[in-house]
Amino acid sequence: MSKEFTVGDRVRVIELPRYVKTAEPIPMLRPPNVIQLGEEGIVLDRRPGGYWGIRFSQGAFLLDSQYIEAVPVTSQSPPETENSPESSSPT
Repeated sequence: MSKEFTVGDRVRVIELPRYVKTAEPIPMLRPPNVIQLGEEGIVLDRRPGGYWGIRFSQGAFLLDSQYIEAVPVTSQSPPETENSPESSSPT
């Protein structure tokens, strides 16, 4: 069963394939060392056959879902400012 991702999701490489395919109109096979184990990228699109187009620092590549996992999103609330209008009182 393939994993499901949404365009824009951050994903992490959990296993390197024997080769990677570029996500270009005419794909090219590249050695796996163009991406690193643990490298994070952004999902660009879904391709036939369970492949995902992912943008990494070295370019966009097609990876099968077995080689990637979703990166958990940590939501951080914005820090409260001391000079907010609600907390200040006129003097």
